[in-house]
Amino acid sequence: MSPEHSGQLPVAPSLDPTLASVGVHAPPVDRRVVLITLLAVGVAAGAAIIARVLTALIGLITNLSFYGRWGTDLVSPADSPLGWWIVVIPIAGSIIVGFMARYGSAAIRGHGIPEAMEQVLTNESRIPVRMTFLKPISAAIAIGTGGPFGAEGPIIATGGAIGSVLGQAIHVSANERKTLLAAGAAAGMTATFGTPVAAVLLAIELLLFEYRARSLVPVAFACVTAQAMRSAAVGLAPVFAMPQVPQLTGEQIAIYCGIGVIVGIAAVGVTRLIYWIEDMFEHLPVHWMWWPAIGAIAVGLVGVWQPHTLGVGYDNIERTLQGSLEGQTLAVLVFAKLVSWSISLGSGTSGGTLAPLFTMGGGVGALLAAAAGVDPRVGALVGMAAMFAGASRALLASVVFAFETTRQPLGLLPLLGGCSAAYLVSCLVMPGSIMTEKLRRRGLRVPEAYGADLMDQIHVGDQAHGEPVVLDADHSVASLRPRMDRELLHHGYPVASHGKLLGVVTRHEVIAATDETTVGALVRRPAVTAFPDETLRAAVERMLTENVGRLIVVSRE
Repeated sequence: MSPEHSGQLPVAPSLDPTLASVGVHAPPVDRRVVLITLLAVGVAAGAAIIARVLTALIGLITNLSFYGRWGTDLVSPADSPLGWWIVVIPIAGSIIVGFMARYGSAAIRGHGIPEAMEQVLTNESRIPVRMTFLKPISAAIAIGTGGPFGAEGPIIATGGAIGSVLGQAIHVSANERKTLLAAGAAAGMTATFGTPVAAVLLAIELLLFEYRARSLVPVAFACVTAQAMRSAAVGLAPVFAMPQVPQLTGEQIAIYCGIGVIVGIAAVGVTRLIYWIEDMFEHLPVHWMWWPAIGAIAVGLVGVWQPHTLGVGYDNIERTLQGSLEGQTLAVLVFAKLVSWSISLGSGTSGGTLAPLFTMGGGVGALLAAAAGVDPRVGALVGMAAMFAGASRALLASVVFAFETTRQPLGLLPLLGGCSAAYLVSCLVMPGSIMTEKLRRRGLRVPEAYGADLMDQIHVGDQAHGEPVVLDADHSVASLRPRMDRELLHHGYPVASHGKLLGVVTRHEVIAATDETTVGALVRRPAVTAFPDETLRAAVERMLTENVGRLIVVSRE
C-alpha cells in the first residue's frame, strides 16, 4: 500500500533513537528486576538491623522507666515495683510522642501500615526521610513507657520507609519504588517474627496491590535475607512455642470454623470501636498533640489494674497458646487489653495493631474453644489468626503467620477454616478494614481484588484503525484545505516522507498554519509508536509516560 493509505509504516532510520518512542512492553522479568532485587536485599539488611536496634531501644526504655536499671532485654512492665506511679509513665511517654508528632512529623501518628498504604496509593510510594528515624524513636518511647502495642508495627513502617527513601535517592520508577517499600516492610515483619512467607503474602495483600513477578521476586528475596539475619542473631526457634497440635476430627474442625465466625464478628466490633474512639478524640477542645497523653491516662489506670496489658505483650500470646492463661483471668486480660489499646491507639499515638489483635483474638478463641469442649490452645491459635484476618482482610498472611510462628502443621486446616470464616464475615458486614477505613474516609479507593487485566490480553493490532490517513511531509497546508471537512476529520495524523514516518500533526495545527507551510514543518517531535503485537496495556502505559493521546501503529519490519 502507498504511504498515503498504509496503516503500518517503517520508522525513519535517520531518527535519533534517544528521541524515538518505540519500544516493547516490559517482559515479566528482565535485567531490571535483578537490580531491584539486589536493592531489596540491601533494604532488607537495613530493616533487619533496625528491627534489632528498635527492639533493644524498647527494652532499654522499659528497663529505665519501670525498673530504674540499664538493660536492653525486652521485658514486661508487669513486674514493676512502682505501684500507682505506673500511671505517670505512659503519660510522660505520650507527651513526648505528641511533641514529636507536632514538631517533627504528624505522619508518626497511627498504625503504620495504613500510612504506608496511603503513600503507595497517593504519593508514588514517597515517604519523607525523617520518617526513617522519627517513627522508630517515637514508637520505642510509646511502647517502652507502657504503650499496649507490639514492636512489629513500627518496624514494618520503618522498613518500608527505608525502601522508599532508597527508591527516591536513585533513579527508579514509581512501581519499583513501591516494590522497595514493600520489600522493606516485609523484611521488617520477618525480622520481628521470623515469618518470611507470611510477610511476602502481607506485602501482596496490603501494599503491592498486585501479583507480578517483577514485584514478587524482590520482596521474596528481601524476606529470605531478613530471615537469614534473624536466624543468625536469635536462632531458628518459633516465636510462640506451644504444645503439638493433635490430629483433629471433622467435628472439631467445624467447631474451629464456628469460632472463626464469632471472632470475625469481634474483629468487626474492634475495628469500629477504634474509629469511634478516634472520632471522639476529634471533638476534644484541645490540640491533637495532647490526645496521646489523654489516652495514656487510660493505659496507666488499666496497667495498675492489669499490669500485663502494658508493653508489647508477646508473653501473653505465648501463655495463651500454651494454655497457662484460661478462664476468668484470660477474659479479664482480653477486656483490659481492648480498653487500653483501643483508647491509646484512637488517641493518635505512635503504635501498631498486630500484637494486640493476636492477644485479643487468641484469648477469645481459647475461651470459645473451652466452652465448646475442644482444645483451647488450638482455639487460641485459630482465634489470633482469625482476628487479624477479619480486621485486616489479609487472609493468607494470617493463616501462614500463625503457622510460621508456632510451626504446627496440623493446625493449618483449622487455621484456614477459621480465618476464612472471619474473613467472610468481615467482608459481609464491614466496607473497609482496620487498615483501610481511615483511607476510605479520606475518599481513597483501596484495591481489594486482583484479576487478570483484560487490556493485557488484547493486541494493539486488533484494535488499531486499519487504514489511517497519512499526510505527505512535502505537501503544503493549502493542499489540505479542501480535504479538511471531507477526509481530515480526526484529531491527529501521521506524517511520512517517502514511506518513512516522521511524526504526527494535529488538525488544530493544520488549521492554524499558513497556506505555504509544508506539513513536515508542523512536526514538533518524533511520533510515539506501538507495534501490532504489543498489548493494549503496553500502549496505555506508553501514552501515559509520553503524555500523548494517540499512538501510531508501525510494523516491526
